[in-house]
Amino acid sequence: MTFPLNVHLENYFQCPIWYADCPSFVSELNKYSDPYIKKSKQNKKNIKNDIGEVFHSTTLIGDNNFVDLQSYVLKTCNNLLNEMGFDLTNYQLFLTEFWVQEFAKKGGGHHSLHTHWNGHMSGFYFLKASKKTSTPVFEDPRPGNLMNLLPQKDNTKVTHASSQIVYDVKPGRMIFFPSYLPHQYTVDLGKEPFRFIHWNCQAIPKGVINVFQKK
Repeated sequence: MTFPLNVHLENYFQCPIWYADCPSFVSELNKYSDPYIKKSKQNKKNIKNDIGEVFHSTTLIGDNNFVDLQSYVLKTCNNLLNEMGFDLTNYQLFLTEFWVQEFAKKGGGHHSLHTHWNGHMSGFYFLKASKKTSTPVFEDPRPGNLMNLLPQKDNTKVTHASSQIVYDVKPGRMIFFPSYLPHQYTVDLGKEPFRFIHWNCQAIPKGVINVFQKK
């Protein structure tokens, strides 16, 4: 019995994640985020112990203090969707959600595994983070693969057998990913502050936009 000498590998149906370090927004946006986080904590003033809490702001869309980051995010998401091969000629990209959140000072803050419905691109911008804080974890979005996974040889290496990817974070790091990608946040131990901005974008057909504008 003979075996092929040259076996060619081709990867299809890949799921991209992008990251960049853009620290220029951190200082100002931390300052502008403070009132939102303070108000969120006030809304939970009956809580005697904040262990396990995550403090979410109201929407930041429309706040001029965040407009530069929002513009940066929208333009980048548009470029990335084009890079993925999508034709956006007849679509316009909108921010549907944009908010800041902070995990409890005493620890325990986390997010369970989830996706973002009715969206096309999501992401994070970290304002307060370190190697001692929570980290984002991305899960393989292919349920068929998860059903039939074999044991990994070495789970410290990223291979085709990996089902989770963990990202290190720091202030100024920005991560973009398709909204269908399941993600979660590990339990924060409360050793150092952890705060980040989260967003979701949706591409809407221009014909639909025109109908609503005429009304």
